[in-house]
Amino acid sequence: MADQNVQRLPAEALFQTELDALMAAEADSIPTGWRMSPRSVLAYITGGVKVKGVDITPKYMGNRRLVEIAIATLVTDRALLLIGEPGTAKSWLSEHLAAAVNGDSTKVVQGTAGTTEEQIRYSWNYAMLIARGPCPEAMVKSPIYRAMETGSVARVEEISRCASEVQDALISILSEKRLSVPELGLEIPAAKGFSVIATANTRDKGVNDMSAALKRRFNIVVLPTPADLETELDIVRTRVAQLSAGLDLNARQPDGDMVEKVVTIFRELRGGATLDGKQKLKTPGGVLSTAEAISLLANSMALAGSFGDGGITPEDLAAGLQGAVVKDEEKDKLAWKEYLEHVMKKRGSAWLPLYRACRELNE
Repeated sequence: MADQNVQRLPAEALFQTELDALMAAEADSIPTGWRMSPRSVLAYITGGVKVKGVDITPKYMGNRRLVEIAIATLVTDRALLLIGEPGTAKSWLSEHLAAAVNGDSTKVVQGTAGTTEEQIRYSWNYAMLIARGPCPEAMVKSPIYRAMETGSVARVEEISRCASEVQDALISILSEKRLSVPELGLEIPAAKGFSVIATANTRDKGVNDMSAALKRRFNIVVLPTPADLETELDIVRTRVAQLSAGLDLNARQPDGDMVEKVVTIFRELRGGATLDGKQKLKTPGGVLSTAEAISLLANSMALAGSFGDGGITPEDLAAGLQGAVVKDEEKDKLAWKEYLEHVMKKRGSAWLPLYRACRELNE
Protein backbone atom coordinates (compact mmCIF):
# COMPACT_ATOMS: atom_id res chain seq x y z
CA MET A 1 0.00 0.00 0.00
CA ALA A 2 1.49 3.35 -1.07
CA ASP A 3 2.18 5.82 1.72
CA GLN A 4 -0.41 8.58 1.32
CA ASN A 5 1.37 10.88 3.78
CA VAL A 6 3.78 12.23 1.18
CA GLN A 7 3.56 15.40 -0.83
CA ARG A 8 3.89 13.78 -4.24
CA LEU A 9 3.53 10.11 -5.07
CA PRO A 10 5.33 8.72 -8.15
CA ALA A 11 3.11 7.87 -11.09
CA GLU A 12 3.31 4.11 -10.48
CA ALA A 13 1.90 4.58 -6.97
CA LEU A 14 -0.66 7.24 -7.87
CA PHE A 15 -2.08 5.18 -10.75
CA GLN A 16 -1.36 1.71 -9.38
CA THR A 17 -4.96 0.53 -9.83
CA GLU A 18 -4.92 1.41 -13.53
CA LEU A 19 -1.54 -0.25 -14.10
CA ASP A 20 -2.64 -3.41 -12.28
CA ALA A 21 -5.82 -3.60 -14.39
CA LEU A 22 -3.90 -3.23 -17.64
CA MET A 23 -1.39 -5.90 -16.63
CA ALA A 24 -4.17 -8.27 -15.58
CA ALA A 25 -5.91 -7.82 -18.95
CA GLU A 26 -2.75 -8.17 -21.03
CA ALA A 27 -3.25 -10.15 -24.24
CA ASP A 28 -0.25 -9.07 -26.35
CA SER A 29 3.42 -10.04 -26.22
CA ILE A 30 5.53 -8.15 -23.69
CA PRO A 31 9.08 -6.99 -24.56
CA THR A 32 11.92 -8.22 -22.35
CA GLY A 33 12.16 -6.15 -19.19
CA TRP A 34 8.70 -4.59 -19.62
CA ARG A 35 5.65 -5.17 -17.44
CA MET A 36 3.10 -4.75 -20.24
CA SER A 37 2.88 -4.61 -24.03
CA PRO A 38 3.35 -1.43 -26.08
CA ARG A 39 -0.42 -1.39 -26.77
CA SER A 40 -1.16 -1.43 -23.05
CA VAL A 41 1.39 1.33 -22.42
CA LEU A 42 -0.39 3.40 -25.09
CA ALA A 43 -3.76 2.72 -23.46
CA TYR A 44 -2.34 3.83 -20.09
CA ILE A 45 -0.91 7.07 -21.51
CA THR A 46 -3.84 8.10 -23.73
CA GLY A 47 -6.64 6.71 -21.55
CA GLY A 48 -10.31 6.93 -22.43
CA VAL A 49 -10.97 3.19 -22.01
CA LYS A 50 -12.28 0.88 -19.29
CA VAL A 51 -10.22 -2.22 -18.43
CA LYS A 52 -11.36 -4.84 -15.91
CA GLY A 53 -13.91 -2.33 -14.63
CA VAL A 54 -11.25 0.37 -14.11
CA ASP A 55 -11.40 3.66 -16.00
CA ILE A 56 -8.02 4.47 -17.56
CA THR A 57 -7.58 8.23 -17.34
CA PRO A 58 -5.65 10.20 -19.99
CA LYS A 59 -2.13 11.11 -18.85
CA TYR A 60 -1.11 12.91 -22.04
CA MET A 61 -3.63 14.80 -24.17
CA GLY A 62 -2.10 15.49 -27.52
CA ASN A 63 -1.07 13.84 -30.75
CA ARG A 64 -1.57 10.09 -30.28
CA ARG A 65 0.96 9.31 -33.02
CA LEU A 66 3.73 11.07 -31.08
CA VAL A 67 3.05 8.81 -28.09
CA GLU A 68 3.16 5.74 -30.36
CA ILE A 69 6.54 6.86 -31.75
CA ALA A 70 7.88 7.39 -28.22
CA ILE A 71 6.75 3.93 -27.08
CA ALA A 72 8.08 2.23 -30.21
CA THR A 73 11.46 3.89 -29.65
CA LEU A 74 11.71 2.29 -26.20
CA VAL A 75 11.15 -1.15 -27.77
CA THR A 76 14.32 -0.66 -29.83
CA ASP A 77 17.86 -0.08 -28.57
CA ARG A 78 17.54 3.67 -29.16
CA ALA A 79 17.16 6.23 -26.40
CA LEU A 80 14.27 8.70 -26.48
CA LEU A 81 14.59 12.50 -26.38
CA LEU A 82 11.46 14.57 -25.72
CA ILE A 83 11.85 18.19 -26.84
CA GLY A 84 9.44 21.08 -26.50
CA GLU A 85 8.57 24.44 -25.03
CA PRO A 86 8.32 24.67 -21.23
CA GLY A 87 5.04 23.24 -20.02
CA THR A 88 4.43 20.82 -22.90
CA ALA A 89 4.34 17.82 -20.52
CA LYS A 90 7.79 16.42 -21.39
CA SER A 91 8.61 15.39 -17.82
CA TRP A 92 5.03 14.26 -17.22
CA LEU A 93 5.11 11.98 -20.27
CA SER A 94 8.60 10.75 -19.40
CA GLU A 95 7.50 9.77 -15.89
CA HIS A 96 4.39 7.95 -17.06
CA LEU A 97 6.24 6.08 -19.80
CA ALA A 98 8.75 4.80 -17.23
CA ALA A 99 5.95 3.93 -14.80
CA ALA A 100 4.06 1.92 -17.41
CA VAL A 101 7.09 0.16 -18.87
CA ASN A 102 8.86 -0.79 -15.62
CA GLY A 103 6.67 0.22 -12.71
CA ASP A 104 9.49 2.50 -11.54
CA SER A 105 9.79 6.13 -12.64
CA THR A 106 12.22 7.13 -9.90
CA LYS A 107 15.56 6.41 -11.61
CA VAL A 108 16.06 10.08 -12.44
CA VAL A 109 19.03 12.36 -13.04
CA GLN A 110 17.95 16.01 -12.82
CA GLY A 111 20.02 18.09 -15.21
CA THR A 112 21.37 21.36 -13.79
CA ALA A 113 24.48 23.48 -14.13
CA GLY A 114 25.79 21.55 -11.10
CA THR A 115 25.19 18.02 -12.45
CA THR A 116 28.45 16.06 -12.58
CA GLU A 117 29.66 13.12 -14.63
CA GLU A 118 29.52 10.97 -11.49
CA GLN A 119 25.75 11.44 -11.37
CA ILE A 120 25.56 9.91 -14.84
CA ARG A 121 28.00 7.04 -14.16
CA TYR A 122 28.89 6.28 -10.51
CA SER A 123 30.66 7.76 -7.51
CA TRP A 124 32.23 6.43 -4.31
CA ASN A 125 31.58 6.26 -0.61
CA TYR A 126 34.90 7.88 0.23
CA ALA A 127 35.02 6.72 3.85
CA MET A 128 34.70 3.11 2.70
CA LEU A 129 37.03 3.73 -0.25
CA ILE A 130 39.79 4.94 2.10
CA ALA A 131 39.19 2.09 4.55
CA ARG A 132 38.91 -0.78 2.06
CA GLY A 133 40.11 0.54 -1.29
CA PRO A 134 38.09 0.23 -4.52
CA CYS A 135 35.46 -2.44 -4.07
CA PRO A 136 31.88 -2.96 -5.22
CA GLU A 137 30.57 -2.14 -1.73
CA ALA A 138 32.19 1.32 -1.86
CA MET A 139 30.55 2.21 -5.15
CA VAL A 140 27.54 4.56 -5.26
CA LYS A 141 25.61 3.65 -8.38
CA SER A 142 23.87 6.31 -10.44
CA PRO A 143 20.24 5.91 -11.55
CA ILE A 144 21.52 5.10 -15.06
CA TYR A 145 23.91 2.44 -13.67
CA ARG A 146 21.02 0.84 -11.76
CA ALA A 147 18.81 0.92 -14.86
CA MET A 148 21.53 -0.84 -16.86
CA GLU A 149 21.83 -3.55 -14.20
CA THR A 150 18.10 -4.15 -13.98
CA GLY A 151 17.18 -3.68 -17.65
CA SER A 152 14.87 -0.75 -16.96
CA VAL A 153 14.30 2.87 -18.00
CA ALA A 154 16.32 5.76 -16.59
CA ARG A 155 15.31 9.39 -17.01
CA VAL A 156 17.52 12.43 -17.60
CA GLU A 157 15.56 15.64 -17.08
CA GLU A 158 16.59 18.91 -18.77
CA ILE A 159 19.66 17.39 -20.41
CA SER A 160 20.59 20.69 -22.08
CA ARG A 161 21.12 22.22 -18.63
CA CYS A 162 24.07 19.84 -18.10
CA ALA A 163 27.61 20.82 -19.10
CA SER A 164 28.97 19.31 -22.33
CA GLU A 165 31.33 16.88 -20.57
CA VAL A 166 28.42 15.56 -18.53
CA GLN A 167 26.29 15.08 -21.64
CA ASP A 168 29.20 13.31 -23.35
CA ALA A 169 29.32 10.72 -20.56
CA LEU A 170 26.09 9.38 -22.06
CA ILE A 171 27.53 8.83 -25.54
CA SER A 172 29.47 5.64 -24.80
CA ILE A 173 26.66 4.30 -22.60
CA LEU A 174 24.07 4.78 -25.34
CA SER A 175 26.40 3.53 -28.09
CA GLU A 176 28.01 0.49 -26.50
CA LYS A 177 25.34 -0.28 -23.90
CA ARG A 178 28.20 -0.88 -21.49
CA LEU A 179 29.64 1.09 -18.58
CA SER A 180 33.34 0.89 -17.83
CA VAL A 181 34.52 0.84 -14.20
CA PRO A 182 38.33 0.99 -14.55
CA GLU A 183 38.89 1.13 -10.78
CA LEU A 184 37.48 -2.39 -10.51
CA GLY A 185 38.52 -3.62 -13.95
CA LEU A 186 34.87 -4.14 -14.87
CA GLU A 187 32.68 -3.60 -17.91
CA ILE A 188 29.02 -3.50 -16.91
CA PRO A 189 26.74 -4.62 -19.78
CA ALA A 190 23.21 -3.25 -20.00
CA ALA A 191 20.53 -5.87 -19.43
CA LYS A 192 17.79 -6.22 -22.03
CA GLY A 193 15.11 -3.59 -21.57
CA PHE A 194 17.53 -0.81 -20.64
CA SER A 195 16.76 2.57 -22.15
CA VAL A 196 17.03 6.28 -21.41
CA ILE A 197 14.35 8.94 -21.73
CA ALA A 198 15.78 12.47 -21.78
CA THR A 199 13.96 15.79 -21.94
CA ALA A 200 15.18 19.11 -23.31
CA ASN A 201 13.66 22.56 -23.19
CA THR A 202 13.72 24.54 -26.43
CA ARG A 203 14.02 27.76 -24.41
CA ASP A 204 17.36 26.44 -23.07
CA LYS A 205 18.72 25.56 -26.51
CA GLY A 206 21.72 27.86 -26.18
CA VAL A 207 22.64 26.91 -22.61
CA ASN A 208 24.59 23.72 -23.37
CA ASP A 209 23.46 22.67 -26.82
CA MET A 210 23.66 18.92 -27.35
CA SER A 211 26.40 17.72 -29.66
CA ALA A 212 25.51 16.08 -32.97
CA ALA A 213 27.17 12.88 -31.69
CA LEU A 214 24.84 12.73 -28.70
CA LYS A 215 21.72 13.65 -30.69
CA ARG A 216 22.43 10.74 -33.06
CA ARG A 217 22.01 8.36 -30.13
CA PHE A 218 18.42 9.49 -29.58
CA ASN A 219 15.15 9.26 -31.42
CA ILE A 220 13.75 12.76 -31.05
CA VAL A 221 10.06 13.47 -30.47
CA VAL A 222 8.99 17.12 -30.45
CA LEU A 223 6.01 17.79 -28.17
CA PRO A 224 4.02 20.79 -29.40
CA THR A 225 1.96 23.24 -27.38
CA PRO A 226 -1.77 22.32 -27.39
CA ALA A 227 -3.10 22.84 -30.91
CA ASP A 228 -6.42 24.46 -29.99
CA LEU A 229 -8.32 26.03 -27.13
CA GLU A 230 -10.48 22.99 -26.38
CA THR A 231 -7.50 20.66 -26.07
CA GLU A 232 -5.75 23.02 -23.69
CA LEU A 233 -8.92 23.46 -21.65
CA ASP A 234 -9.23 19.67 -21.27
CA ILE A 235 -5.60 19.41 -20.15
CA VAL A 236 -5.91 22.22 -17.62
CA ARG A 237 -9.19 20.96 -16.13
CA THR A 238 -7.89 17.41 -15.80
CA ARG A 239 -4.53 18.33 -14.30
CA VAL A 240 -5.96 20.89 -11.86
CA ALA A 241 -8.35 18.23 -10.55
CA GLN A 242 -5.53 15.67 -10.23
CA LEU A 243 -3.11 18.14 -8.63
CA SER A 244 -5.58 19.55 -6.12
CA ALA A 245 -6.71 16.05 -5.08
CA GLY A 246 -3.33 15.49 -3.43
CA LEU A 247 -3.26 18.85 -1.64
CA ASP A 248 -5.25 20.24 1.30
CA LEU A 249 -6.52 23.29 -0.58
CA ASN A 250 -10.01 23.34 1.03
CA ALA A 251 -11.39 24.91 -2.12
CA ARG A 252 -13.85 24.07 -4.86
CA GLN A 253 -12.68 23.31 -8.38
CA PRO A 254 -12.63 26.38 -10.66
CA ASP A 255 -15.69 26.57 -12.88
CA GLY A 256 -15.41 26.15 -16.63
CA ASP A 257 -15.77 29.87 -17.35
CA MET A 258 -12.86 30.71 -15.05
CA VAL A 259 -10.60 28.08 -16.63
CA GLU A 260 -11.52 29.32 -20.09
CA LYS A 261 -10.62 32.90 -19.17
CA VAL A 262 -7.17 31.89 -17.92
CA VAL A 263 -6.42 29.68 -20.93
CA THR A 264 -7.68 32.36 -23.33
CA ILE A 265 -5.42 35.00 -21.75
CA PHE A 266 -2.42 32.68 -21.87
CA ARG A 267 -3.00 31.63 -25.49
CA GLU A 268 -3.46 35.20 -26.66
CA LEU A 269 -0.42 36.65 -24.89
CA ARG A 270 1.67 33.62 -25.89
CA GLY A 271 0.65 33.91 -29.54
CA GLY A 272 0.85 37.70 -29.77
CA ALA A 273 -2.73 38.05 -31.07
CA THR A 274 -6.33 37.66 -29.95
CA LEU A 275 -7.90 34.29 -30.70
CA ASP A 276 -9.92 35.74 -33.57
CA GLY A 277 -6.71 37.12 -35.09
CA LYS A 278 -8.09 40.64 -35.34
CA GLN A 279 -5.72 42.33 -32.89
CA LYS A 280 -1.96 42.07 -32.48
CA LEU A 281 -0.60 42.00 -28.93
CA LYS A 282 2.71 42.59 -27.19
CA THR A 283 4.09 39.28 -25.86
CA PRO A 284 5.52 39.25 -22.31
CA GLY A 285 8.86 37.61 -21.54
CA GLY A 286 7.37 34.70 -19.60
CA VAL A 287 6.49 31.36 -21.15
CA LEU A 288 2.77 31.31 -20.18
CA SER A 289 2.65 27.57 -20.72
CA THR A 290 -0.16 25.13 -20.04
CA ALA A 291 1.73 23.97 -16.94
CA GLU A 292 1.82 27.54 -15.63
CA ALA A 293 -1.94 27.89 -16.17
CA ILE A 294 -2.44 24.74 -14.09
CA SER A 295 -0.18 26.09 -11.34
CA LEU A 296 -1.95 29.46 -11.40
CA LEU A 297 -5.37 27.88 -10.89
CA ALA A 298 -4.09 25.62 -8.11
CA ASN A 299 -2.59 28.65 -6.37
CA SER A 300 -5.88 30.53 -6.77
CA MET A 301 -7.61 27.59 -5.09
CA ALA A 302 -5.12 27.82 -2.23
CA LEU A 303 -5.90 31.53 -1.79
CA ALA A 304 -9.65 30.85 -1.89
CA GLY A 305 -9.41 27.98 0.59
CA SER A 306 -7.04 29.68 3.01
CA PHE A 307 -8.43 33.22 3.03
CA GLY A 308 -11.88 33.00 1.43
CA ASP A 309 -14.94 30.78 1.41
CA GLY A 310 -13.42 28.15 -0.90
CA GLY A 311 -14.69 29.64 -4.15
CA ILE A 312 -12.14 31.32 -6.43
CA THR A 313 -12.83 35.05 -6.80
CA PRO A 314 -11.62 37.43 -9.54
CA GLU A 315 -9.17 38.83 -6.98
CA ASP A 316 -7.66 35.38 -6.39
CA LEU A 317 -7.30 34.86 -10.12
CA ALA A 318 -5.87 38.34 -10.68
CA ALA A 319 -3.10 37.73 -8.14
CA GLY A 320 -1.98 34.64 -10.01
CA LEU A 321 -2.21 36.32 -13.42
CA GLN A 322 -0.14 39.27 -12.26
CA GLY A 323 2.66 36.98 -11.09
CA ALA A 324 2.51 34.78 -14.19
CA VAL A 325 2.53 37.56 -16.77
CA VAL A 326 4.67 40.28 -15.18
CA LYS A 327 8.13 38.72 -14.87
CA ASP A 328 10.19 41.66 -16.13
CA GLU A 329 8.89 44.78 -14.39
CA GLU A 330 8.90 47.24 -17.31
CA LYS A 331 8.34 45.28 -20.53
CA ASP A 332 5.86 42.80 -19.12
CA LYS A 333 3.94 45.36 -17.10
CA LEU A 334 3.41 47.43 -20.25
CA ALA A 335 2.29 44.41 -22.28
CA TRP A 336 -0.11 43.36 -19.53
CA LYS A 337 -1.52 46.88 -19.15
CA GLU A 338 -2.18 47.14 -22.89
CA TYR A 339 -3.91 43.74 -22.86
CA LEU A 340 -6.12 44.81 -19.95
CA GLU A 341 -7.15 48.10 -21.56
CA HIS A 342 -7.41 47.09 -25.22
CA VAL A 343 -8.68 43.51 -24.95
CA MET A 344 -10.06 42.47 -21.57
CA LYS A 345 -11.88 45.76 -20.84
CA LYS A 346 -13.76 45.55 -24.14
CA ARG A 347 -15.07 42.02 -23.65
CA GLY A 348 -18.15 43.03 -21.71
CA SER A 349 -19.68 42.43 -18.32
CA ALA A 350 -18.54 38.79 -18.00
CA TRP A 351 -14.90 39.93 -17.96
CA LEU A 352 -15.38 43.18 -16.00
CA PRO A 353 -14.77 41.86 -12.43
CA LEU A 354 -11.52 40.18 -13.51
CA TYR A 355 -10.46 43.27 -15.46
CA ARG A 356 -10.97 45.52 -12.41
CA ALA A 357 -9.08 43.17 -10.09
CA CYS A 358 -6.16 42.88 -12.56
CA ARG A 359 -6.03 46.63 -13.19
CA GLU A 360 -5.90 47.38 -9.48
CA LEU A 361 -2.90 45.06 -9.02
CA ASN A 362 -1.08 46.39 -12.09
CA GLU A 363 -1.26 50.07 -11.09
